[in-house]
Amino acid sequence: MIKRVVGYRSLGLAVAAAALMLASPAADAQSVSKGVAKTLAAAQTASKSRRWGECLGKLREAEGSGGLSSYDQFVINELRGFCALSSGDTGTAIRAYETNLGSQYASNKGARVKALMQLHYNARNYPRAIEYGRQAQKGGFADGDVNTLMAQSFYQQGDFKATRAFTADLISQAERRGQAPRQNYLQLNLNSCIKLKDTACETAGFEKLVTYYPNPEGWASLMQSMLKGGPDVTQLNAFRLASEVGALSRGSDYTEHAQLALERGLPGEALSVMETAFARKVFTEQRDIDRNTRLLNTAKSRVAADKAGLAAADRAAAAGASADDDLRVAQSFMSYGQNAQAVAAAERAVRKNNGKTPGEAQLVLGLAQLKAGNKAAASKAFKAVKGDPSLERVAKLWALRAQ
Repeated sequence: MIKRVVGYRSLGLAVAAAALMLASPAADAQSVSKGVAKTLAAAQTASKSRRWGECLGKLREAEGSGGLSSYDQFVINELRGFCALSSGDTGTAIRAYETNLGSQYASNKGARVKALMQLHYNARNYPRAIEYGRQAQKGGFADGDVNTLMAQSFYQQGDFKATRAFTADLISQAERRGQAPRQNYLQLNLNSCIKLKDTACETAGFEKLVTYYPNPEGWASLMQSMLKGGPDVTQLNAFRLASEVGALSRGSDYTEHAQLALERGLPGEALSVMETAFARKVFTEQRDIDRNTRLLNTAKSRVAADKAGLAAADRAAAAGASADDDLRVAQSFMSYGQNAQAVAAAERAVRKNNGKTPGEAQLVLGLAQLKAGNKAAASKAFKAVKGDPSLERVAKLWALRAQ
């Protein structure tokens, strides 16, 4: 399960962000007072040579001289913020930059607000970081980085409900625009669901992650979140998908998959699952090896009879009225790699449209088409699964695999 918080990519190194605020006294069109010009020039020279202590000392000297204009004080604060931050004194830097935020000489307020937000976040003052995020939103200069930093601030201060709500809104906004939501929005939303022990939200979060940013880790986590119960037909198809994406890692997953297949009259599938499990040496305890060896042998003993009677079962199912008979035959054909026959049987089940589980016929048809190499037809069938919400969810994920 993915439970870590994705690291935040900053708005820029704090020093670089602060440097955006720095107005050079020598280069600025407005002149500082003659009485402090020499001292401020010395402070600026010290800053360029990375002599931060000397820089701060000269600024204190200038400030103590008295008779400062508002512009003198603005320049002092700009240099003090830069030199203090560069020397690791974040608190002094923040105070200097916050003093200058409302100054008539401060240009590019948006950059200043975002930089102060970053500085407070770096200082772990998450409430203040959120305040500056709100300012950025109100001022119309909030961007993806600001939104991410706000979400991260909510999360870091332990307000998982606020994180979930805030990121859910950002995700919805992106989807309404027809865009993929940022991955860090999705990850923070998922992490919050996990912290809140909201299983439905957690599963939905993993679904969105694999929808927009598919990767093996995301698929594995999603499938483990789905293999926690539900109707047998849903579980069987979830296990099939987990196997398809390489997300069956526990021995118990293989055992349950094989048992479900046997219960549905699919010994060929059960045998394939067990053979894979033993080839991967997923059973390490002797009692598990013994138990699953018996399961393997049971599947083997039933395969011969199943294969021998499959053609007759196919003819009987075709002549009968039950879609479920066609589905059992279609899945048996699939388990033995006879995919064209599986497609034909599943298509009969779809036409009869009287199976016990709504949507199962379309799902099995999609699986058969996918195994036959017809991704377009498979995707169409998966998207046609309707009637059972849990099966619809599995079909939606299978449709991703068919893309």
